Amino acid sequence: MTMKTVICIGMAGSGKTTFMQRLNSHLRSKEEVPYVINLDPAVLNVPYGANIDIRDSIKYKKVMENYQLGPNGAIVTSLNLFSTKIDQVIKLVENKREKYEHVIIDTPGQIECFVWSASGSIITESFASTFPTVIAYIVDTPRNTSPTTFMSNMLYACSILYKTKLPMIVVFNKTDVTKADFAKEWMTDFEAFQTAVRDDQDINGENNMGSGYMGSLVNSMSLMLEEFYSQLDMVGVSSFTGEGFDDFLDAVDKKVDEYDQYYKAERERIIKDKEEKEKQRKEKSINGLMKDLGINDKKKANEDDSADVISDLEEGEYDGLVEADEDDYEGVEREYTFAGDARQGEINSDNAPDLQQRYQEAFEKLGKPASSDTAANIARHIR
Repeated sequence: MTMKTVICIGMAGSGKTTFMQRLNSHLRSKEEVPYVINLDPAVLNVPYGANIDIRDSIKYKKVMENYQLGPNGAIVTSLNLFSTKIDQVIKLVENKREKYEHVIIDTPGQIECFVWSASGSIITESFASTFPTVIAYIVDTPRNTSPTTFMSNMLYACSILYKTKLPMIVVFNKTDVTKADFAKEWMTDFEAFQTAVRDDQDINGENNMGSGYMGSLVNSMSLMLEEFYSQLDMVGVSSFTGEGFDDFLDAVDKKVDEYDQYYKAERERIIKDKEEKEKQRKEKSINGLMKDLGINDKKKANEDDSADVISDLEEGEYDGLVEADEDDYEGVEREYTFAGDARQGEINSDNAPDLQQRYQEAFEKLGKPASSDTAANIARHIR
């Protein structure tokens, strides 16, 4: 069973939290209980049970008071604090891989606080690098019946797609109020959208907007979005009635296949490029350090010698210099070659005074004049 992640993003008032509630109950009705995560620190109540809730570890009001921030700044700061522990969150989710098939994530209503912040990118990339991840962009259907508003929302969706580089499903919510048929037509028929734009301008008494700057801008964006729509799946749902959620889950499965085929390979290529650049940076840094220390010149001076110097023997990848990780030494016990109580040779705070005493006695013994018998023995060995 493959665990898949759905990150719900949308404008304030688009119905993300209600969508999460309905998706949660719909999956439970199919006996596919999801793993639910809430990343909105400012919400007072959520209509679903969350397995991981940012409010359990981050107190939104305390962040505002302690850092003297406004609402949006406190949300960004709360996400920043939470993202410092994202590795622990990923481990918790990974431990449930065999039990859950879906991970659904609710994000703050202030969309820019999540999408454009560093913490939002960290959280998104952490999940995307571990599980097949899909972005569900929630749209308020009744508010997008105007072509200009619709276009603005699609441009925002376009920016999120290219920001996250993840498969996206545009979810037209609240279809119980307004059907999403018009949106599907506008996304598939360029001429129908152009007609809707002209009709909208006529209704508002702006007949002169069909030409000039505004007209060319609308036409250019429409042509660009037509190509953009080919990368999207569009689904109409009603969080109030539950209509369309089977179609949404089918779209998620389709996007997971797309993730495995395209996005996963692209992400692996990006990670590999980053590792290669980091490797080159480290090698350049080490070479610069060796040059500053004159190690290369020393090697040239000794290249005719029969014995290699230490720097020659260790030369290679990173030249033997490896950054140690403190975690590597936790819980690690030393292994000793010699039989018996080998720890008597270990230097620590307990035997340091005794070791100093032995050094002193040895020094005093070597400092005494040699006796005649000792001199005779030394002479005999020299012969």
